[in-house]
Amino acid sequence: MLPLYGFSQDDLLSEIDTVKTDSKVESAFKSLKIVNLESTKLAAKGDFYFIVAHRFSYLKKGFDDFFGLDDANTQLKFVYGIKEWLTIHASRSGFQETYDLAAKYRLVQQEKEGFPFTIVGFNSIAINTEIKKSVYPNMKFENRLSYVTQVLVSRRFSDKLSLELAPTYFHENTVRDIYDASGNPILPNPQDNSQFAIGMGGRYKFGKRWSVNMDYAPHLNRDSRSVYKNPLSIGVDLETGGHVFQMHFTNSRAMHETGFLGQTAGRWDKGEICFGFNLVRVF
Repeated sequence: MLPLYGFSQDDLLSEIDTVKTDSKVESAFKSLKIVNLESTKLAAKGDFYFIVAHRFSYLKKGFDDFFGLDDANTQLKFVYGIKEWLTIHASRSGFQETYDLAAKYRLVQQEKEGFPFTIVGFNSIAINTEIKKSVYPNMKFENRLSYVTQVLVSRRFSDKLSLELAPTYFHENTVRDIYDASGNPILPNPQDNSQFAIGMGGRYKFGKRWSVNMDYAPHLNRDSRSVYKNPLSIGVDLETGGHVFQMHFTNSRAMHETGFLGQTAGRWDKGEICFGFNLVRVF
């Protein structure tokens, strides 16, 4: 029994290539996130994940800040599988000193010869603690909050290819100022607090233990004068024993949902690309 237990702990991706006897198709993705977007994978019941994520500054500055490595944004995340169909997480990010609580729950699972998709719901709430009351004395707690609701729809087309679509609604109680050509804030702020995006992503498995992942999330009602851009991310997932490494390039420094969906500032065409990685450990 001990060797079997050791194997399961050392091979986090073994479940990717299995199909349950009840013809339910197993995980379309090998990690809880594609790159930025949540995937339809959930933690197994009783599994506890510890995730350390780093997102550095833009590469374009070169050796001045060692291609962004001198300026790291870090996120610590704890994930727990309450049920096979229900996962919760709590995290803290350096970006806007944000605390994030979320739940992910499976609604329908893809079947080998039946329903063609896995459908998962995702809800999160983020608290921006960077805004100081000493600077904004009228700041209330609810002004710090933002919310996300997503429907994650994935299909595992083969052992190699999986794709996902993620219709998204998110609401920021406080939106960032938009400035005119003279540098003055436009009042009232033309950006609607309630915003919509359509996330899309996928993975292609090139080897037994590694794949290339990509996701993109176009914003559907961003004000045309906003400086923010759509997040585009490309990465590699690598399984090494008891860990999964996710290494990627992205134009977003934020790692929580409302941050990368609504406040991605980088432009790929201007070299405003960040290197980042996630280290995932399951217990």
